[in-house]
Amino acid sequence: MDNTLASVLDNDEKRMAVAEKRDLLERLLARLAHEIRNPLSSLDIHVQLLEEDLGQLSSPARESVNGRLEIIHGELHRLESIVENFLRLAGPSALDLEPVELDKLVHHVCDLLRAEARARQIDLQVLGETPGPRLLADPVRLTQALMNVIINALQAVERAGRIEVTLAAEPGAIRIEVRDNGPGIPEERLAAIFDPYFTTKPEGTGLGLWIAHKIVTAHGGKLQADNPPGRGARFAIRLPLEPAPRP
Repeated sequence: MDNTLASVLDNDEKRMAVAEKRDLLERLLARLAHEIRNPLSSLDIHVQLLEEDLGQLSSPARESVNGRLEIIHGELHRLESIVENFLRLAGPSALDLEPVELDKLVHHVCDLLRAEARARQIDLQVLGETPGPRLLADPVRLTQALMNVIINALQAVERAGRIEVTLAAEPGAIRIEVRDNGPGIPEERLAAIFDPYFTTKPEGTGLGLWIAHKIVTAHGGKLQADNPPGRGARFAIRLPLEPAPRP
C-alpha cells in the first residue's frame, strides 16, 4: 500500500514538474513575442515613411533602391510570420511542413548575412553543396534556426575571420555544419551552450542558439556543438529526410 501511494505521488510530482516547465516556457515565449512585435511595428512604419521620401527622387535613383526595399519588406514579413507562430515553437505540431531544397535554403540564409559578414571582414562561404532529395520541413523555422547559428558564428569571430557552411548527405539525413575560426567554446561551457539566456558574447542575448535547438529538435533532428581540432567552433545540424512521428 505504501509503495503504491509513493508511486502515485511520485508520478503526480513529475506531471506537475512538466506542467510547470511548460507554463514557464509559454510565458517566456509570450514575453519574447511581445518584445519582438514592438520593434517590428516601428520598422514597418519607418520603411513606409522611407518609401514616401524616396518617391520624391528621380526614377533612376528610385529603381536603384527598390530591390533593397523589397528585401526589407520580405524579411519583415518573415519575422512577422515567426512571431505569429512563436508561442507554438515548443511543439513539433507547430511545424508547417513542405518539401524544402536545403541547398537553396542554405544559400538564401548566407546571402542575407553576407553584407554583415563583409562589414566585419569575415569570409562567409558555402562548401560541399549536395542538392540531394528534398527535405520535408518548415522552411520559415529552418531558415530562422540556421540564421541564428550563423549569426552566433559571426559574433564569435567578431572581425577578420572565416565561416564555412558545409552541406552533406548522410544515410537517411542531411547534415549542415557551420564552422568558424573564432576563439572556440570553453570546454566547461559546452554543456550549457543551448540553455536559454546563456551567452559568452557581449552582443549576444543567449536566446538564438536555444531557439535554433528547439526548431531542429522539433524536426526530429539534432543540433550539436564542439571544438574541432585547430581554432574555432563547429555547430552540426542533422536533419532526418523523413519527419519524426508525432506523439
